[in-house]
Amino acid sequence: MRSSWIVKQPFGPWFKFFLSLFIILVALLGTVTTWINWALQAPSEEGKEKTFVIKEGESVPSFASRLQEEKIIKNALVFRIQLKFSGLDRKIQAGSFRLATNKQASEIAQTLTTGRLDKWVTFIEGLRKEEVAEKLAKNFDIDKEKFLAAAPEGYLFPDKYLISVKANEEQILAIFKNNFEKRYTKDMEEKAATQGLSIKEVITAASILERESMGKGENERAIIAGILLKRWREKWNLAADATIQYALGYSEEEKSWWRNLTEEDLNIDSSYNTRKKTGLPPGPICSPGLSSIQAVINPLETEYYFYIHDKDGNPYYARTFAEHQANIQKYLSD
Repeated sequence: MRSSWIVKQPFGPWFKFFLSLFIILVALLGTVTTWINWALQAPSEEGKEKTFVIKEGESVPSFASRLQEEKIIKNALVFRIQLKFSGLDRKIQAGSFRLATNKQASEIAQTLTTGRLDKWVTFIEGLRKEEVAEKLAKNFDIDKEKFLAAAPEGYLFPDKYLISVKANEEQILAIFKNNFEKRYTKDMEEKAATQGLSIKEVITAASILERESMGKGENERAIIAGILLKRWREKWNLAADATIQYALGYSEEEKSWWRNLTEEDLNIDSSYNTRKKTGLPPGPICSPGLSSIQAVINPLETEYYFYIHDKDGNPYYARTFAEHQANIQKYLSD
C-alpha cells in the first residue's frame, strides 16, 4: 500500500492577515512619526521675529491656532499635544513674546513659559493707590514707595493693562495717565463742566460713589450720585462712611484697607470725615471705574437725601431723616 504525504502550509491565512496588518501598522506609524517630526520643526529657515500676544484668559487651542496662522509653528494640534504631554500648558501665562519663525516647536513652547516681554495685569474698580502699588510690586521690579510718592490717587484707571516686565515706576504711571486721558473723554469733560464740575470734583465724587454704591447696578449708581451731589450743593454733610475708611487707612486687625467702622472711628478728626466736614473731601479716595464716573456726570435726580445698604448690599432710600432712621432700624438693626 502506497502511503501519501500531506504537505501542510507552514503559515495559515490568519498568520498572513496579521502579518499584513502588522506591516500596515508599522508603515502607518512610520508615516505618523515622520509627519509629527515634520510638524515640530521650524516653519522657516529665516529667523524672522514677530511679537506675539497671548490674551488674558485665552485658551491653548486659541493661541495655538494663531501661532499657526502667524507661521510661527507648523501645526497647532501637534503643538497642543506637545504642550499637554510636557506639562507646559499649565505654565504658559498671558503676555507678549518675541518669537522667531526659525525655532522648533519645543523652543517656542519654552519661550512662552519664560520669555515674556510684557504681562497682563488687571486692576478692579475702587482700589486705593496703595492697593495698586502692592499688586504692581508683586508683578514688576519696582520701588513701591517711589511709585506711591508719584501716583495720583483716583486717576489710576481700573482696567486691564499690558505692561513691559522691565517697566519702571515712571513708565507705569505714564501708562495709567495715557489710559485715563483716553477714557475720560472731551465730551465727558464738557458735560461735567455744564454742571459746574471740574475733573477733580468728578473723580472725587465718583471715587466716593464707587465705594458707597457697592456696584449693584447702573440705576443704583445714578441714584446715589444724585443724592451725593444734591447734599454737596445744598451744603449738607455727605456723611459717606467710605471717606472715613479712607482716612483710617490699613486695618491690621482686618488685614484690609477697607474696614468695618466703629463709633469711635466715625468721630475721627480728619478732613476726610464727611460726617463732620461739609463739602467734598480734599481728593479722591480710590480709583473709580467708568460707570461711577458716568453716573456722577449723568446723575439721576430724585426726592431722596439718604441711603443705606443692608447686609446683603441692597439699597434703601429715604426722603427725610425720620425715614432714614426707620430704614436703619428695619434693615440694619440686629
